[in-house]
Amino acid sequence: MLPGTGMRVALVHYWLLGMRGGERTLEALCRLFPEADIFTLYCEPDKLSPFLRARRIQVSWLNPLRRFYRSLLPLAPLALESFDLRGYGLVISQESGPAKAVLAPAHARHICYCHTPMRYLWALYPEYLNEWTSAWKRPLLAPLAAGLRIWDFAAAARVDTFIAGSINARERIRRAWGRDSNVVYPPVDVESFRWEPPEDYYLIVSELVTYKRIDLAVRVFSENGRRLRIAGDGPESGRLRRLARPNVEFCGRVSDDELRRLYARCRAFLMPGEEDFGLTPVEAMASGKPVIALACGGVLESVPARAPRAGVFFAEPTPAALQAAVEEFERSEAGFEPRTLQAHAARFSESEFRRAFCRELAAAGVALDLIPAT
Repeated sequence: MLPGTGMRVALVHYWLLGMRGGERTLEALCRLFPEADIFTLYCEPDKLSPFLRARRIQVSWLNPLRRFYRSLLPLAPLALESFDLRGYGLVISQESGPAKAVLAPAHARHICYCHTPMRYLWALYPEYLNEWTSAWKRPLLAPLAAGLRIWDFAAAARVDTFIAGSINARERIRRAWGRDSNVVYPPVDVESFRWEPPEDYYLIVSELVTYKRIDLAVRVFSENGRRLRIAGDGPESGRLRRLARPNVEFCGRVSDDELRRLYARCRAFLMPGEEDFGLTPVEAMASGKPVIALACGGVLESVPARAPRAGVFFAEPTPAALQAAVEEFERSEAGFEPRTLQAHAARFSESEFRRAFCRELAAAGVALDLIPAT
């Protein structure tokens, strides 16, 4: 319930099947609205933080089939529209899937915090169709995607106010749905990360899915012999392990403590694919570590490329370009100052997120004096 009113608040999240950037943002929204209820398509409580497990979570009728969630996107509209949001005066959906499609009551304010319109329908659709989908699936995917884009465009009309998670996302929202939005960067618990003297390894922290282009880094490091550690798991895990040589170590999903240790002791953090914004480069900078990244997407907003710079960029997702960036980093490694990197990361703290998000809520008609203080 929104403090000081009788207004109930609903937080809609596409699915709760692990703890990634979207779920960390959901935690911040839960702290902003401590009495809010959560609605989600699927939930695996054992994979959530204790904080989220303690919340009131309403799952959809698809939840018993959650192990097949990647194949059930065509059913998501029906499941989302089945949520009963009567009695809620404020609905906040968090989007990089179809969460905005819920049917909010006519009297309610519906605000969508959007990390990106669905990648596999919009910005990355050509790659999904032509590079990452097997030939026999393409004739089936094309008409399905066309129908889902029509539905997705119509669902966007249900939202009163969009808030974009990055400038990159703002442009994607405009292109996909023709809607304007202001930018509020997602929160990172920057104070919980630390710097330690580097050990001789590079680090990737990522879901192992195709569009992250982890295979590019695996190929390059298998060839150059430098140590690479990869924290995360996903459907690409088996293929990536087959590509890797012994100097590439797969850590799987690690605890928060172990993740912070990996960040603290790495030489540099790698991001070989495009991200909507990308919380992991901010976590790396909060650990005082520089970033080596593909020069596109949200990382251009979070990692300064000019003095005092916080990383090294490469222009094309090719082995030669990534190898050249690694060599450039090693030539200038001593010039990266941990405290300067941590100062860059501080711009994305949860307190900054809360301040900016409250500003946008006020602009959308939700009074600031009704929101609990930090």
